[in-house]
Amino acid sequence: MQYWLMKSEPDTYGIDDLERAGKPSMWEGCRNYVVRNYLRDEMQEGDMAFFHHSNSKPSGIIGTMKIVGQPYPDPTQFDPNSHYYDPKSPRDKPRWVVRDVVFERKFKRIISLDEIRTIPGLEQMGVIRKGNRLSIQKVTPEEWKIILSQPGI
Repeated sequence: MQYWLMKSEPDTYGIDDLERAGKPSMWEGCRNYVVRNYLRDEMQEGDMAFFHHSNSKPSGIIGTMKIVGQPYPDPTQFDPNSHYYDPKSPRDKPRWVVRDVVFERKFKRIISLDEIRTIPGLEQMGVIRKGNRLSIQKVTPEEWKIILSQPGI
């Protein structure tokens, strides 16, 4: 099993939206080749991910979700009305893929980026590294355990 951190702006799609869905939901709109490769080649069904609220006050980890199913073409790349439309993506060999996720748990509190910076063992976590803006990032098993062991979550 692998662990991930997946970012979304809560006013666009937050953990409450995922919980309300009550079923597998498409994680769409990733338009970075590193992230695409994670979704397509490395992420596996059953992997776990932290749900990270980005561009919020505070930004941070708010819960967990599970990866379900296999990657498939992101339908938004073909929709001219979508913010994620990619007119250069061929239908017979799509550039962008999605994964479905299901809600697992919402934390009682957010673990902010400022807090993550102070927690021993998380000094190398990708989400706090300067210049790392990927919307999906790898999390080590040790980082996963440390986050889940934080008080009050």
